[in-house]
Formats: sequence, structure tokens, C-alpha cells
Amino acid sequence: MLTKEELADFQNKLLDRRVQIEKNLTGTALELEGMRDLELNDEGDHAAASAETIVDSAILVQQRKELNEIELALDKIKDGSYGICEMCEEPIGLPRLEVKNFARFCITCREINEKEMK
Repeated sequence: MLTKEELADFQNKLLDRRVQIEKNLTGTALELEGMRDLELNDEGDHAAASAETIVDSAILVQQRKELNEIELALDKIKDGSYGICEMCEEPIGLPRLEVKNFARFCITCREINEKEMK
């Protein structure tokens, strides 16, 4: 089980990351708006802008996904289920949570889950 201090530490990390992602999402959305207003002179400009938009869109999707995971983790801290694997209900373990603060599965179950997803 995690101590109150460890839980508070993870909560702060999750909140900090949430703020960072929200800033990124706002900034990228504004950039995309700005790109729509650009005067693009030739096909090269269009291709470059298009490629950049695709990358930005992929990043936005990934960051929104991470934001959802963070929200879920913050809810789990509130209800006392943070750090418990959703599959086997065993503790996820501090080293894994340190690397991925919003981990939902222990290493073993994560591997099983990823194989099933493919």
C-alpha cells in the first residue's frame, strides 16, 4: 500500500502534468487556428502545413488520451483505489507508478492486456 505522502506526491505530479497538457492542448489548438488563416503561396507550403497539421493532430489525440488517464488516476486517489491493478487487483508497485503515474495495470497484466489488444 502507498503511504499518504506517496499518494500526495503522485497527486501533485498528476495535477502538474494535467496543467501542462491543458496548456499544450490550448497552444496547439491556437496554432492550428492560426495555420488556417495563413496565406499559403504554393503546393510546397500546403504540403508542409498539412504534414505539420497531421503531426499536431496526432499529438492532440495522444495528449487528450493521457489527460483522460490522469483524470481517472486522480479519481482513484480520491476513492482509494489508486495503485491497484484493474485486472488482478494486486498493488501496481512503486517503480511502475514512478515511471507512469497513471498506470492502471501491473506489469504482468499490462502485457496480457496489450497482447489481447493486438
